[in-house]
Amino acid sequence: MGMIQAGIPFCPSLHILPAMSFDSRQVYQPEADTFLLQSAARDEIRPGDRVLEIGTGSGTIAAGLTGASLVVATDINPHAALCAHAAGIEVIRTDLAAGLRGRFDLVLFNPPYLPTQPEERIDDWLEYALDGGVSGRVVIGRFAGEVGRLVAPGGRILLLISHLTGVSTVKDLFSLQGFCCETVAEQDAEGEMLYVLKFVRK
Repeated sequence: MGMIQAGIPFCPSLHILPAMSFDSRQVYQPEADTFLLQSAARDEIRPGDRVLEIGTGSGTIAAGLTGASLVVATDINPHAALCAHAAGIEVIRTDLAAGLRGRFDLVLFNPPYLPTQPEERIDDWLEYALDGGVSGRVVIGRFAGEVGRLVAPGGRILLLISHLTGVSTVKDLFSLQGFCCETVAEQDAEGEMLYVLKFVRK
């Protein structure tokens, strides 16, 4: 696996993929939410942008981006990291963006946004892509608190959520961190409304 280029600092110990058997059943496969965020990212990306995709899963979104000077992805799931690496993505296995010290012009995240009761948890690697906690916002809340250090001046964040996640509450989480929001894409996916929210610093 090649080293990350363009001077993006990172923790070298994170830039290692595990020696393990790959199981595609443990990787979130592209669905309507994947393609909605990918489309919004293609509309948003600017020539020369440095892009970070958190929770890349299969790597479909990152692999479909053009025009960026750098695209880096992360995933906590080792099967997802291996899958994205096989798709040619510079991927770091880590929790959200732990250990990364660079700044990016565009940060993308399709988080686990489904409200999940404890008895519904499946306790495997795929669960990291699905389980948003009881509110559906547990991981999103962590992301809101951490992402500010990753955003370059003038940078943007694209976050995909469902109406089940609570759109206004998610906006409030980011407002408390100094971001303003607009909805840049939405789609009805078999009765579930999906939204892509764009955040920029106030």
